[in-house]
Amino acid sequence: MNIIYQDEDLSQQQTAQLMDATELAVDTELTGLDVHADNLCLVQMRARGSDDYYLIHIRDNRDYPNVARVLGNRKCLKIFHYARMDMVMIYKRLGIWAAPVFCTKIGVLLARPNRGHTLHNSLREIFNITLDKDECCSDWTGRLTTPQKQYAAADVMHLHMLKDYLVDSLADKNRLDLAQKCFEFLPTRCELDMNWGARDIFGYNPKNE
Repeated sequence: MNIIYQDEDLSQQQTAQLMDATELAVDTELTGLDVHADNLCLVQMRARGSDDYYLIHIRDNRDYPNVARVLGNRKCLKIFHYARMDMVMIYKRLGIWAAPVFCTKIGVLLARPNRGHTLHNSLREIFNITLDKDECCSDWTGRLTTPQKQYAAADVMHLHMLKDYLVDSLADKNRLDLAQKCFEFLPTRCELDMNWGARDIFGYNPKNE
């Protein structure tokens, strides 16, 4: 594992390499899970077949046009676990939709509806892989420690393998098309998360009538 950690934008050479990728495993670290109040702290990326793990620390006073370009590349599939949160926070900070997308959480829930759906549970139950979650709630705003870097890299280490498993599993259950429709809807779902408030427009009896 070659962890490339930086608190500035990707170089032109790094950008060119990542723009050639057909699939990127992507994750983020945040200050919390409130779409409006919390912020993007870290973006982790790994191209399929690569041993390079890019950890880009997102600072409030800096621009990241190359990171935005890579994540917005329509020729590259982005693989997330819980894409809904990652995508909305990336859009909020960088102004792009990280699409097209494959969300392994949605895939897990469609393929194995009665089993664990967190990344930790999914990897353990499917592949007998256990992730170290000790740094899950640590502070991601400062310069990262070695355990934090290893934790962040591990979150994208197995996403390609999990996606491959889910593609086969969903195809066997005739749910791959349904999953794809869910993935394509995610930017719209994220826009509702950002701008619509608490009312569920899909519910029979929306709140706050």
